[in-house]
Amino acid sequence: MLSKTEGQHPPAIFLMGPTASGKTELAIELTRQTHCSIISVDSTMVYRGMDIGSAKPSAAVRAITPHRLIDIRDPVDTYSAAQFRDDALREMADITAAGRIPLLVGGTMLYFRALERGLAPLPEANTEVRARLAAQAEQHGWAALHARLATLDPALALRIHPNDPQRIQRALEIIELTGRPPTELFALGEIQASGLPYHLIKLVISPADRTLLQQRIAARLIQMLGEGLVSEVEVLYNRKDLSLHTPALRAVGYRQVWEYLMGNIDFAKMQEQAIVATRQLARRQLTWLRAESVNQWFESTDPELTARTLRLLEQSCIINF
Repeated sequence: MLSKTEGQHPPAIFLMGPTASGKTELAIELTRQTHCSIISVDSTMVYRGMDIGSAKPSAAVRAITPHRLIDIRDPVDTYSAAQFRDDALREMADITAAGRIPLLVGGTMLYFRALERGLAPLPEANTEVRARLAAQAEQHGWAALHARLATLDPALALRIHPNDPQRIQRALEIIELTGRPPTELFALGEIQASGLPYHLIKLVISPADRTLLQQRIAARLIQMLGEGLVSEVEVLYNRKDLSLHTPALRAVGYRQVWEYLMGNIDFAKMQEQAIVATRQLARRQLTWLRAESVNQWFESTDPELTARTLRLLEQSCIINF
């Protein structure tokens, strides 16, 4: 049941962690033992037809434990952090009105930050600017564009990996369209944000052993390939309206399989690159999470994980039993 939360704000839970850390499994267990309802915080799970590579919970699992904000877009569509914030706030209000607790689960840290802190008034995507930046990257490499970003917005460049083309492109697009560094605009957005009207508890689960996380990432990628990841991407590849320039297809795993289908790399190289890219994603997620001092960390391999999490939620006045 809902607890007596502090102030007038209803409770909400963020459940975060690096990829392959076991967030979904814990979230499902929490919904079985509390009045929580899950909202997905994942920039790939929003897309229909991108199931295996995003580790999307199966239809059978979702029939028992619904996940909101999954399968809400076609891969050809763009989906921004601002759109996510609007959608998540709507779903949170609906869950709260039903007397339940929003449990926001995922690894897209930008979405969590946008939801909690608000967003700067950033320009919409511009097809012409993006195409020009993509052409420059094809000619000079994304490392060169990352170096350009480092001169224009050094603080943001430190937070964006040189092998993260989507965020490099978006940052340079914002600079070109506004004439201002994104870091400056982000700060303005946080000042203007009204704040999230919920009593939040922020949980992080991750293996303490980095090697174990790397092993889990590799094992999961191999499992995805065995479950038909290549066939899943091939369906998208055969569509005439999708390409590697489509934001949805830049997700780790999908991008590497796409390159394999194009004949640019062989199967073994594709598998290797997908594992490396996923490990890099996990490092970025952990860096982001460690910067948030109010997070409550849990060891994802702890056999008492669910019990410990429930105790914290009770102690934090999020739930009563």
